[in-house]
Amino acid sequence: MKLLIFILTKTEKLDTLAKELAKHEFTGATVIKSWGIARRILQSNDETLSNIVGSLRKILNPENVPNNTVFMVVKDEKIPEAINVIESVVGSLDEPDNGLVFTLPVAFVKGMKH
Repeated sequence: MKLLIFILTKTEKLDTLAKELAKHEFTGATVIKSWGIARRILQSNDETLSNIVGSLRKILNPENVPNNTVFMVVKDEKIPEAINVIESVVGSLDEPDNGLVFTLPVAFVKGMKH
């Protein structure tokens, strides 16, 4: 089993993503709002960060817009299918600003339908 973590930058696609995941029997996901550290630094008034902030403002939109981070425990063999579903909604994750997905090993799960 793996914990699949997907950082969805196109938050307007969350409902569509949830429906598509459910159609493919990926249920039980948890979604939280999250912010990248670069965006948080942009919001900082800390003078020691002024050089970093100046450089970041050139490449990032300084609005404090959250991402959605999706957490799902998935069987190892279902990871490619889950990623295909994600990319069918948001586009290729090889393209910029479509999100980021990664997995972590899960040693123990209790309370999840199998």
